[in-house]
Amino acid sequence: MKLHCSWMVVLATLCVAPLCFAMEPVSESDKLGSLPGQPHVSFQQFGGYVTIDEKQGRALFYYFVEAVTDPTASKPLVLWLTGGPGCSSLGGGAFMEHGPFRPRGNTLFRNKHSWNREANMLYVESPAGVGFSYSRNKSFYDDINDEVTARDNLAFLEGWFMKFPKYRNRELFITGESYAGHYVPQLAQLVINSGKNFNLKGILIGNPLLEFDTDINAQGDFFWSHGLISDSTHALLTSTCNYSQIMRWVYNISESLSPECYEVYNKSAGEIGGSVDPFDVLGDICLSSEEVCLTDEVDVYLNRKDVQKSLHAQLVGTPNWTLCYPDSAHFLRDAVIPSINVVEWLVWSGIRASVYSGDQDSRISLIGTRSLLEGLAKKLKLKTTVPYRNWFEKKQVGGWTQVYGDILSFATIRGGSHTAPISQPTRSLALFTAFLEGKPLPDA
Repeated sequence: MKLHCSWMVVLATLCVAPLCFAMEPVSESDKLGSLPGQPHVSFQQFGGYVTIDEKQGRALFYYFVEAVTDPTASKPLVLWLTGGPGCSSLGGGAFMEHGPFRPRGNTLFRNKHSWNREANMLYVESPAGVGFSYSRNKSFYDDINDEVTARDNLAFLEGWFMKFPKYRNRELFITGESYAGHYVPQLAQLVINSGKNFNLKGILIGNPLLEFDTDINAQGDFFWSHGLISDSTHALLTSTCNYSQIMRWVYNISESLSPECYEVYNKSAGEIGGSVDPFDVLGDICLSSEEVCLTDEVDVYLNRKDVQKSLHAQLVGTPNWTLCYPDSAHFLRDAVIPSINVVEWLVWSGIRASVYSGDQDSRISLIGTRSLLEGLAKKLKLKTTVPYRNWFEKKQVGGWTQVYGDILSFATIRGGSHTAPISQPTRSLALFTAFLEGKPLPDA
């Protein structure tokens, strides 16, 4: 019998004439066993690295969980990017928001609202230097700009599809939150312009930074409408100094702040106080002395050596895994560059775009986001197909929504924080499901 080996399966088969020896697919080496403290599950998990720059020794860490049912038959592939810039998709997206598990003590508990009930979920820690991702020859601060991040994320996708070729033609959705209002549309645009054969269908971004001045100035209106600042302070934020001026200084984008602005800043900060979470203004803050916080649980769990070994993760250039890179807020050089125009380009190109806002987030509030989406729809001359109305999850109002054409939509998540899947997991899952199906959110 004549033996031969196809070049197309070279990754899965090693040929040494005259024999062929079967090898495991590349993805099998990244397959995870049971994580420490994990309950039994039926779906498969993978973790490991994709090298994106050999010369600089740069590699991005990923965590991939297949869908609970029909992972390779019908469920789409969803890439999740947490913002920051410099915050972990593994710790934030996977272990705090919508991954399959949440840690508590030495145990992982099932998240019954995990998004892998509806999709194959791929979490990548980006840019290099965040979480378990690393760059051996360059510091995080050298790499933290939008252009490099988008390029690296595209290289990651190319490398990941080489490991998991069966997902290459699957419907792909790119999702994220916060500063991923830059990461997500920029990567989507790069995917299209690259000509890569990725089956990109849409983007979903939560509480996204899309246009700095509009988004940041909306904080003043949000604080005032929720009773956090006085009428007089709100008037000063309109007439004397706005929040975008203040935040440019706080984030080290501008070198100085005028005395008038500094006075307004101190006045508003004094009225808000230090015991309100700007990412969830109606939620109680976590008092570590009285309770164990979810961020603390995740930090302890992902810094365990046995957990890191199980995840196929390593620490390079840092002694500890951290949820967000230290001081990354001071390196927001590209934050002031609008990304709403990239969303416009994507919609014009036929890519479906959905944006949601947890309505208790003051940092990137629904006020700015809603106005940006309304302006974009008018610019593109999209007709309103679903007028502004409330939507329901079971028998309760889940939030409010509006749809433009069949390609652009906005929704709020009632009671949702900046990271809505933590504070409102049921409503967030309902919104995610509707997005994947391309359907309007349910009405009464």
